[in-house]
Amino acid sequence: MANGIYKVTEDFEKALADYTGSKYAVTLDNLSNGLFLALYYEHYVNKSIKTDTITIPSRTYPSVPCEIIHAGLKVGWNTVDGETLTGAYPLEGSNVWDSALTFTADMYKKGTHMCVSFTGPYKHFKLSKGGAILTDSVKAYRWFKRARYSGRRECSYHEDNLDMLGWNFYMMPELAARGLLLMNQFYDMKGNKKHNKDLTLPYPDLSKFKIYNK
Repeated sequence: MANGIYKVTEDFEKALADYTGSKYAVTLDNLSNGLFLALYYEHYVNKSIKTDTITIPSRTYPSVPCEIIHAGLKVGWNTVDGETLTGAYPLEGSNVWDSALTFTADMYKKGTHMCVSFTGPYKHFKLSKGGAILTDSVKAYRWFKRARYSGRRECSYHEDNLDMLGWNFYMMPELAARGLLLMNQFYDMKGNKKHNKDLTLPYPDLSKFKIYNK
């Protein structure tokens, strides 16, 4: 059970899980770092990824192939007709989903790590900056919570035995507090969940860039 400065983050994560239908949610400073952590976990910790290539739409946000490569994997491409991308999609070869363009009630797909975004003016959840991983795996949930926080537990580093390496990817508590307040917009006056349409945004054809194809 979290307390002090960690409780507001835990409360926000519980609200996200309740709304999206996931068992757990782990907040982060952005979605891109969520993709990296989810891929890293499945590749190196859970060892569930049986391929060296993760295939994604040729038109998507540039950080997506970056995170695949940072996780020690190669990028494959599915050609996208037109110049836009709509909604969530799987990072094929893994159980990770890029859900930057989807945020709606009961969206969670069982057995996955779905990464959602709260960054930018076009998102349904406009939190200025932030993201989260939705998951139903308690093992992954516990690892994500420590991995995002430099490997630390939710206590002072003077009290932690510091036995895990991690990254500085956590969401600031004051942003989590704002997010918790803003969750009200996704419910009607009777407390029923509202559904949001998938977003559609234009992206460049990333398959043409050599940096992602090494």
